[in-house]
This record gives sequence, structure tokens and C-alpha cells, in this order.
Amino acid sequence: MKYVLKLGLFAVLIATAVHCGPKVMVPPKIDLTQHEVVGIIEFGPPSEGELGPYITKKFTEAIRRDQGMVRIVELGTEAEVLKVIGRDKLDKAAFQALGERYDVRTIFAGEVESSVRPMDLSVTPGFGSVKVEAEMIVSLDAQMVETFTGASVWSGSESETKKVGEVSIFGSRDFDFDAENPDKVIDDLIEEVVEEVTRDFRNTWVRQ
Repeated sequence: MKYVLKLGLFAVLIATAVHCGPKVMVPPKIDLTQHEVVGIIEFGPPSEGELGPYITKKFTEAIRRDQGMVRIVELGTEAEVLKVIGRDKLDKAAFQALGERYDVRTIFAGEVESSVRPMDLSVTPGFGSVKVEAEMIVSLDAQMVETFTGASVWSGSESETKKVGEVSIFGSRDFDFDAENPDKVIDDLIEEVVEEVTRDFRNTWVRQ
């Protein structure tokens, strides 16, 4: 019995030593310098208000954080870029046209979605607003497209949920988001979504 216990203890110590090994940095899976010049279309749809531009900004900061100097061109909203090239949707021909128009090799485009699940409501009479304690859900679905071929060379998506102490809902809007002074919980939620989606463009740490 003692022999068996010693073997068990030895196995536990070995497992602990393996999991406590040194961490090493692994460079990004995708080197953006090989895809320059990079364009980025503001994540939509327009109904998301300030949330789309804010997540686009956070996304851009995240993908270039561990990449050194990368040339990235902000192209504008989807509606704006489609108007410039005279197209009605982002298809293969549109990406090829955008590549020629803006002289970019690849383009990031994506969709943002948000919603709230009310938990405790208080209505403000006469103002059409509702204060809610809620769970908030933010989703991001992004892709990187090669403009020469119109082919998608990378895609990523993530959805995160957090309990929010108080969110204002006005009319048919899902929630009121202030990009100048975002609520910390909502900001943390957005950071988590962006960090997960952009993992392939950043350094990671693994245990040897």
C-alpha cells in the first residue's frame, strides 16, 4: 500500500513539474506585413451606432499590437466604400474593385451585433427610456479578404456575455453606447471579444 501511495505521489509531482514549466512566447500565426497594404472597413451594421466604430478601433489596435509597423488604411463604412465603387454589396468583384481603388492588398470587414437580456426594469415616464439591469451580449464576426482574388484568407468570430449594472434603452435601440465614456463593464466585454477574435495576430505564451 505504501509503495502504491509513493507511486501516486511521484506521478502527481511529475505532472505538477510539467505544468509549471517555463513559458515561451509564440509569434503571431499571421504576419500582417505579408499582407500590406491592409484596408479596414468599419464594422457594421449602422444600426449599432457608435459601437461599430469603437470595436473597429479596438480591433485595429489589437491586430497591430505585436506586429511592428503595419500600414493600415481606414476605408470608411461599408455604405461609403460601396458607393465609391458603384456596387451594392461586398462580393468578390467589390473587394477587387476596392483593392484597385485604394491600392490595398487585403481588407478586413465584419459585422457587430449586440443585445441585452433585461433582468430588472425601471421605466422613465414621458421620456421613452428604460433603465435595466441586464446581461449584455456582444458578437463580432470578421474576415480578411485578399483583394486580388477576392478570396477570404482568414476569419474569426466570438460572442461574449456580461452582467451590466445599468443600461439605457431608447425606443427601438438595443442599448445606449457612449464611445467617449463607455461603461467599464461594457468596455471590458468589448475588449474580451476583440482579444479572442484577434488571437491569430498577436503573440501568445505557451508552457514548454
